[in-house]
Amino acid sequence: MSASARPVLVTGAGGFLGGYVVRELRAHGLPVLASGRNAEALARIAAPEETLVSALADLPDAARPVEAVVHCAALSTPWGRPRDFLAANVEGTAAALRFAEKGGARRFVFVSSPSVYAAARDRIGIREEEVDPGNRLNDYIRSKLAAEQLLHRAQRAGRIRELVILRPRGLIGAGDPSLVPRLLAVHRRIGVPLFDEGHNLIDVTAVENVATALRLALSEGDPTGGVYNISNGDPRPFRELLEGLLSRLGETPRFRRLPRRGAWALASALEGICRVLPTHPEPPLTRYTLSTIAYAQTLDISRARDHLGYAPGVSLDEALDRAVADLRARTDAAA
Repeated sequence: MSASARPVLVTGAGGFLGGYVVRELRAHGLPVLASGRNAEALARIAAPEETLVSALADLPDAARPVEAVVHCAALSTPWGRPRDFLAANVEGTAAALRFAEKGGARRFVFVSSPSVYAAARDRIGIREEEVDPGNRLNDYIRSKLAAEQLLHRAQRAGRIRELVILRPRGLIGAGDPSLVPRLLAVHRRIGVPLFDEGHNLIDVTAVENVATALRLALSEGDPTGGVYNISNGDPRPFRELLEGLLSRLGETPRFRRLPRRGAWALASALEGICRVLPTHPEPPLTRYTLSTIAYAQTLDISRARDHLGYAPGVSLDEALDRAVADLRARTDAAA
């Protein structure tokens, strides 16, 4: 691609996934415009002329010619206020869409979430169409479903020529701010809840593989709103995955064996209490968290393999090694 080619806007570029996407695109010769609110974080991954310091809501006012938009920015957490999810994940997506329209973007690639499949039952080999549009397990899920629907409507109305949606599962790797730190925090505080002796299979994904999939989605896939599951394609029993993580850290596993039904009732009660408290604190256990650790959930990624040419390049064990090495380095630096 020539130096004069229009760049690809990456929203949330200062975040975990966004930073990997910027580096992946640049490594393959694609010019990038890295967008986010944190100027310091953006400066670590891109030159000043390649950055756009802006809140999502203000993006349309800063529009410039772009080839495509990769929309990574989101409020991604199992708990929060409904208005915050609406502002970040629905209204923020609408703002990124308006930027794409003004900038003449050819394609809009959206990072959605397989949380839309969450349910209190085992689900193996979930395909992209096996989603309940009315899933109301938490406000994050509602916001991601609403954002997907918004984009599908916009694409059908001709507001954006091409649309591709990815649903990557459980990102891990160096710099992980969520999955591994959350597991470790619970483990060290009270021990990790274990159900069915931890035999339930779960999928996770090396963040580098998600960045690769997003690069591929800029040119491959069904441009009329194709949706693609992304994972490492290597589901592991929850206990095995956790023990592998803890052994790398030299920690002895601490498990709390709990019945699913009782834990679900407890989580529901805790959510109800926290929802009415003035500070709206996150419950120590949520139904969404239970749906991810108490039940088997794996994704069918055959469509991504066939349509995008996706193939996981970083193994799950490599991703765990990198996440732990990074965690140790950050701990040592803070000491």
